[in-house]
Amino acid sequence: MKAPSNITLNKEKTLLTVTFDDTEYPMTAEYLRTHSPSAEVVGHGPGQETLQIGKENVTITRIEPTGNYAIILFFSDGHDSGIYSWEHLYNLAMEHDIRWANYLTRLKDAGHSHSQH
Repeated sequence: MKAPSNITLNKEKTLLTVTFDDTEYPMTAEYLRTHSPSAEVVGHGPGQETLQIGKENVTITRIEPTGNYAIILFFSDGHDSGIYSWEHLYNLAMEHDIRWANYLTRLKDAGHSHSQH
């Protein structure tokens, strides 16, 4: 998996745009935070995922490269243990709509409403 050609964060720190093969994929900080590859979110096996709640206003405070294969995103809620490989970022970009819809469904099923539209 080759590295994205560009990664930019908007000035509000709420939208990260990752460019793969000249196509830009904007992803919100909330989406990236709730789909972090960290053990805290994913758990240690299938069905172990922890639903991330109340992340509507989270921002990305810092982006740190890790080797030439990933970045670490630092979030305003203190979360900084997710290592976003190029492959993970690419999958998040490609599967954005279905993953986001699934997340909103899981929130609703857990009795939480989403405050942004």
